[in-house]
Amino acid sequence: MNDRPQPTAEFEIRAARTDDPAETDRLYEICLRTAASGKDATDSFADPRLPGDVFLGPYLRYAPDLAWVLAHADRPASGYVLGVADTVAFERTLEREWWPALRARHGGEPVREGSADAFARRWIDRPPAVRADVAAAYPAHLHIDLLPEAQGGGNGSRLIRTLLDELRARGVRGVHLGVGKANTGAIGFYRHLGFEELVDEPGALVLGMDLQEGRSLGRP
Repeated sequence: MNDRPQPTAEFEIRAARTDDPAETDRLYEICLRTAASGKDATDSFADPRLPGDVFLGPYLRYAPDLAWVLAHADRPASGYVLGVADTVAFERTLEREWWPALRARHGGEPVREGSADAFARRWIDRPPAVRADVAAAYPAHLHIDLLPEAQGGGNGSRLIRTLLDELRARGVRGVHLGVGKANTGAIGFYRHLGFEELVDEPGALVLGMDLQEGRSLGRP
């Protein structure tokens, strides 16, 4: 269902071209330019590919049918939404097939403690796992990133609804996401869409939505 363009006056939503290296590079760029709680992290990373290796590349590889981009016709993407229908299965796949190669690639490289690169490397070495109670009620999860020119105008809402509609069509029970507490704008955006707080963690919240009822199932 994700290959049908949805035109608007400015942007259209289309399936991500996961077999196009140029588009993948563009999405990696977007990931970097939104990696500081939605703001540009270009100057924060010594290795500009690290954010994408953690928060983008695995989705393009293992869940390409749940990846959409926001773009003007015949122009590079200005944003994307990514998701997986089964977070637990996805995490198992990454531990088996994705993280080992990254650990081997980066294991011997020095990294400055406290840097953005160090944060990404810790994620690669010890990726967090979804809580069992969250996964049981909200098995899917998503990521969304938009460049400044694509923010506002309902573009983020349209992107997320495209993904949610597909998850609903597959009969997925619920979806969750993580967001830093400092990113108050994003928290308000997700709440407006109908996500509700599930877990309050140090520095971050986990929000969820019941996809079959259109509301949160409540705190696990």
